[in-house]
Amino acid sequence: MAETMKTQKATLAGGCFWCLEAAFEQLTGVISVLPGYMGGQDPQPTYEAVCRGDTGHAEVVQIAFDPARIDFETLLTAFFTIHDPTTLNRQGHDAGTQYRSAIFFHDADQQAVAQAMIARLNGEEVWASPIVTEVTAATTFFVAEEYHHQYFRRNPYQGYCMAVVAPKALKLRMAFGDRIKAG
Repeated sequence: MAETMKTQKATLAGGCFWCLEAAFEQLTGVISVLPGYMGGQDPQPTYEAVCRGDTGHAEVVQIAFDPARIDFETLLTAFFTIHDPTTLNRQGHDAGTQYRSAIFFHDADQQAVAQAMIARLNGEEVWASPIVTEVTAATTFFVAEEYHHQYFRRNPYQGYCMAVVAPKALKLRMAFGDRIKAG
């Protein structure tokens, strides 16, 4: 009988979901990365409404991962490596609540790991300012429109991808070289 792989989910917001998707899909143990929206009040958010700031949702990625190959703490380490968790509702030139830094936990263990990591990083004064990343319970995940899926892979020479997405994907490769998928 074949052994069934047990997967877990992580849902993270750290600016544009194209950046997060391009970075996290490189990690060994990550099965899939879906861009989407979470944390708002609109029951049918669209990219246009989220970008206007009308829905309260954040751009997120929902990561399916194999905990036997990569744990939640390692995913959070990658998360804190590729974005600035000290800027409220902003990542670079992307500003608004849709670009907030947030960890949407799926269980009490994820909540505890997230809170402990933030406390440790603040205590170590890794950044000049304190971390403003929200740690909140996951709510309904809305998958983004199809044209956002694999955006960086399909549009590597688009201006935003070259200027913003590519450097974040490279930063992750440099920091996690031993955990990058082959090919």
